[in-house]
Amino acid sequence: MLVAAPLLAIPVLVYNLFILVGADGRGDSAALAALADPVFSVPMASGAYWTVGMGEILLFFSLILLFVELLKSTSSQRVAIVNHALSMILFVVCLVEFLLLRGFATSVFFLIMTMVLLDVLAGFIVTIMAARRDFDIGDAR
Repeated sequence: MLVAAPLLAIPVLVYNLFILVGADGRGDSAALAALADPVFSVPMASGAYWTVGMGEILLFFSLILLFVELLKSTSSQRVAIVNHALSMILFVVCLVEFLLLRGFATSVFFLIMTMVLLDVLAGFIVTIMAARRDFDIGDAR
C-alpha cells in the first residue's frame, strides 16, 4: 500500500513541518524568513552570484519527485488508481492550506501545490488514455 502513496506528499509534509513547527520554534514568520535566506551561493562565469535558499531547494526536490510521479502514472496497475485518489486528496489539502492558513500563502507552497495538481491531472489523463486505447483495441477484434 505504501507504493500507492503520492511522493509529492513528502515536500508538502516538509513544508508543513517547517511552517507549523516554525524555524527553531519562533513561529511562521521566522520560518518564512528562513525559507528565503540563502543557504549557499555559486559564482557564475558572468561574475554574478547565484544564491539558493531553502525554498528553492525544496522546489528542486519537489520537481524530481514530480518526475517520478509522472513515471508512476503510466502504470496501469490497480494501485495507480489508489495513487490518483490519494493525490487528489493531497491537492485538496494543499488548496485548503494555501487559502486558509497564513504561512502557506507563499510562492514556494503555490508551486508545490501546482506540482501536486499536475500530478493529479497527468495521472487521470494517462489512465483515461490507456483505457481508451485498450477499448479501441478491443473493438478492432
